[in-house]
Amino acid sequence: MISKLKTAVIGAAVALGLAGGAAAQDIKFFTIGTGGTAFTYYPVGGVIANAISKPPGSRECGEGGSCGVEGLIASAVSSRGSVDNINAILSGLRNSGFAQSDVAYWAYTGTGTREGEEPATDLRTIAALFEEHIHLVALADSGINSVADLAGKTVSLDEPGSGTFVDANLILEANGLSIDDVSAEALKGNAAAEALRNGKIDAFFAVAGYPTGAVVELASAADIKLVPIDGAGADALTDKFGFFSQSDIPAGTYEGVDAVSTVSVGAQWFTSVNEDEELVYQITKALWNDESRKLLDVGHAKGQSITPETALSGLGVPLHPGAERFYREAGLIE
Repeated sequence: MISKLKTAVIGAAVALGLAGGAAAQDIKFFTIGTGGTAFTYYPVGGVIANAISKPPGSRECGEGGSCGVEGLIASAVSSRGSVDNINAILSGLRNSGFAQSDVAYWAYTGTGTREGEEPATDLRTIAALFEEHIHLVALADSGINSVADLAGKTVSLDEPGSGTFVDANLILEANGLSIDDVSAEALKGNAAAEALRNGKIDAFFAVAGYPTGAVVELASAADIKLVPIDGAGADALTDKFGFFSQSDIPAGTYEGVDAVSTVSVGAQWFTSVNEDEELVYQITKALWNDESRKLLDVGHAKGQSITPETALSGLGVPLHPGAERFYREAGLIE
């Protein structure tokens, strides 16, 4: 699907170039690694890619056209998630990607879950985006009422390469369990929801901004609960790692599901220090213009919480020089 889309985009760009002379030479492609299509990164990535793009031949900003970066075609690419995106940025496979703040900080410093690995010092931040909540989902009649109740159960921790997998392991550990105490599966999004509904697993973890598609669909088809991640286990987690904070998912976020206390972590947008400074400056400027605000507000439920005022919240990785230039000009950095 992605390759067909990219081929189509390139074909259209070449056609525009043939019609418009030098236009084809001015086209720039910029990829955004996201996550599974059933979670939050992918749809938000699509909104942002749309906001920062302005293909050759577009109508002018303010005249019904795009207000993105001149000649830029950005695309949101589905991926395994945070760890995968950071590795892809560092290898040059993708221009940018979303990741949890904890995963990115550990990669940048070579600490935490990346202890003993070479620090990823080329990693840079474009913006903090929104808060992600750790969902622990089970059927309403499962008898699973706490993380401790997962012992001996079949639980999907998501794929290795995802931020969910990293955080699920940390949560088990903070509650006196390990991956060896559960029968672990590695299912993403819709696959995990379907397995839970069909009785193939007992619970699954998902780290995503609420409401997240896979859980919305599951709640409309089955009686589910969100299991609290609170008490001493949550305290141990938030005390040890400053990225996590206690936060609630409100009642009614998912059909028939009560409010639950859980743990949240920031979702942020990263790139490489090797990306062109002027391009990243223009991308950051496009992200925060008034037209992008309209797209963010209607494009996804999390869009309204993506604001310039929180763009520098909780950063553990330095800003890209292009992004930093924009925030200084905007008065967000003194």
